[in-house]
Amino acid sequence: MIERYETQEMRRIWSEEKRFDLWLQVELAVCRAWARDGVIPQEALGEIEAKAGFDIPRIREIEAVTQHDVIAFVSSVAEKIGEAGRYVHLGLTSSDVIDTASSLQLCQAAEVLLEELQSLRRSVGALASTHRLTPCAGRTHGIHAEPTTFGLKLLNHYAELGRDHARIAAATEEMRVGKISGAVGTYGNCPPHIEARVCEELGLRADPVSTQIIQRDRHAALVGALAVMGGSLERLALEIRHLQRTEVLEALEPFGKGQKGSSAMPHKKNPILCERICGMARLLRGYAGTALENIALWHERDISHSSVERILWPDAFHLGHYMLRTLKKVLDGLTVDRERMSRNLDLTHGLLFSGRVLLELIDRLGISREAAYALVQEQALRCWEEGRPLLELLREDPRLQGVRREDLEALFQMDHFTRYVGEIFSRFPELG
Repeated sequence: MIERYETQEMRRIWSEEKRFDLWLQVELAVCRAWARDGVIPQEALGEIEAKAGFDIPRIREIEAVTQHDVIAFVSSVAEKIGEAGRYVHLGLTSSDVIDTASSLQLCQAAEVLLEELQSLRRSVGALASTHRLTPCAGRTHGIHAEPTTFGLKLLNHYAELGRDHARIAAATEEMRVGKISGAVGTYGNCPPHIEARVCEELGLRADPVSTQIIQRDRHAALVGALAVMGGSLERLALEIRHLQRTEVLEALEPFGKGQKGSSAMPHKKNPILCERICGMARLLRGYAGTALENIALWHERDISHSSVERILWPDAFHLGHYMLRTLKKVLDGLTVDRERMSRNLDLTHGLLFSGRVLLELIDRLGISREAAYALVQEQALRCWEEGRPLLELLREDPRLQGVRREDLEALFQMDHFTRYVGEIFSRFPELG
């Protein structure tokens, strides 16, 4: 990941030092498991635990010759330990170490990301509660549809983020497995009870059946859940981008003191943070496709997935974490223009109420839906073309002379569309 989009938390988890540290944790857990069986003498285990470590420059030096990073790592560790180093990596194949450590790494990254997701969700929920009864235009196809509230808009996103959290948490638990089953998963050189001990110590479950690797459907599910979350963040960012358009101007992302929107146009305030989030969501979707490609490997394994994952996993988690943090910044600093929302509701001279008028005319006049629709649409089109209020045009329509003036006016009241907002919010009691 380029430095511009890194986060400190993910940098620590995905650093080279952290990767080797997790490999060492796996190797030491295996040594302790063997020692319980007496295969590794207690004296040797004590020496291993006291002296085990690694030196990254030395690992690189050995790998330059061996062209194998795990061999280079094990050799470096053994050098530091001395004679007892011969017991390190006993009965293992490289993927026993790599995949078990990767599960730990992925789960740690997911836990950091889930915490950030909860933080964003709280911000969305708080803003939704504040604006639960702030009226605004609901839009379909980008066109005014019927009135809604800004809080209800945000509550929809709040619920979606909750589903994202549940999906990622479930995929993380599915990922919480290790394997110490050997070259093709038959435990040829290391019995199943060693695997069980190692996984228990590391806080993992033993993969019930593995090949030389943990199968990549687990990893694809986790990256896929990240990509779905990215789509959710993009949907909210895209909403804000639309609302910040000059013609709409109902909500604006924060614009800092000294910030400049354009090198050529000093007046510009562009939704650059939300645009960045939308772009990053595209990357996450690409990574999800790549993770799916990693599922099908030759026979018990090949290595075509390895180079991909060295880039894919850290980048995907950096992106997801950065997107969450950036969108929280946007929501926490969002400018919401209630007055502009009110003016925009009046922009189409009452057209947002045409659906309610349609239903009332069917009931009050006893005419068919088709006839009522034709009547309302006729006046609605005149409203579009002439810029006259729909209520005024309906009052003048001779076909509606039997409908009282106050009854027509009542059809254009906002409270009809907000009367169930409280009930919808009550489905999320944590918002109060």
